[in-house]
Order: sequence, then C-alpha cells, then structure tokens
Amino acid sequence: MGARTRIEDAWAEHLWIDHLGAGAAVGVHVLVVRFTGAGDWLQWIGSSQRTNLYGATAGVVSAIGGLSAIAISIYTAANGERLRAVRRHHQGQLRRSWRSLLQGTAWCCALLLAALSLDRDHDPLSARFLYEYAFAFAALRYPRLIWLFDRMMQVSDMDLAEPERAPAPVRDSNWVRRRQGTPP
Repeated sequence: MGARTRIEDAWAEHLWIDHLGAGAAVGVHVLVVRFTGAGDWLQWIGSSQRTNLYGATAGVVSAIGGLSAIAISIYTAANGERLRAVRRHHQGQLRRSWRSLLQGTAWCCALLLAALSLDRDHDPLSARFLYEYAFAFAALRYPRLIWLFDRMMQVSDMDLAEPERAPAPVRDSNWVRRRQGTPP
C-alpha cells in the first residue's frame, strides 16, 4: 500500500478532520483580523449583501446535500458482485460516511441560517465568522462526497463492465441414460 493510499484511508476514516480544518482556517482568519485590522472581507460589504450571500450559500449547500442523497440511492440500487462484497465488508464505515455527509450538510445549513438571522449592520455579533466556518466546513466535506461517490461508481462500473458469469455446470448422473434413451 502506497503513501497516497494510506493518506486517503486516514482521511476517509477520520471525519472530524473537517471540523478541525474549518475551525483552524477561521481561527487564523479571526486572529489576523483582530491583530492587523485587515482581511475582513465580509465586513467590507453591507449587511444586506452579506445576508443575501448567506442565503445563497445555504441554497447551494442544500442542493449539494440533495445530490448526496441521490448518490446514496444509486449506491443502494447497484447490485453487482463487487459492490455486494464492499457492502458486506465495509457497511459500517460506508454508513458512517454517508450519514456524516448528510449531517454535515444539515450542520452547514443551520450555521448559515444562524448567521443570516444574527447579522446586523456592522455585524456586532461577528455572525460573519459563522458563515466562514460553515463555508470552510462545506468546502472540506464536498471532496469527501465526490471521493466516496467516485469510489462506489468505480466498483459499480467494474461490475457492469465484466460480463456476467455463466452458472457452473451441474453434474447430472443420469445424462448417459437419457442420451441413450433409457429411463433412469
């Protein structure tokens, strides 16, 4: 197993990394804004523009969350030999990953709606940082969705590309008698 595969496996196994990455990105941005007074790109636009941005982002996150539900239904409908083996051996991990992706979508939408409701002129509550966290978290979760969906489609495609195997022949002990026309 190569280094890339080990890294991919570790990334796929540890779903909390997305929370940590989003929190670190926003935390660094908050520190930069507080200490330098620069780089607060959402403060530069008016409150009405920010709330429009929050609402539009919630719509996009919801739409992509819907696509993940479609991906789950495609996965459950596929019925090839390899996909059944993947389900049999990795069902817990797959279920946990799909559930986490859907929960992440709900989490992002909740944060975006909270930012939408809390943002006022000059953003005294710093709701814009809720938006930034939700945006960063969604940006980290979507590659997971694409990666998982791509892996499932690869397995499904391998099943579809391989011709179906003919069933193994059944041994018939009376074939000689039938061939000669004598009753068994």
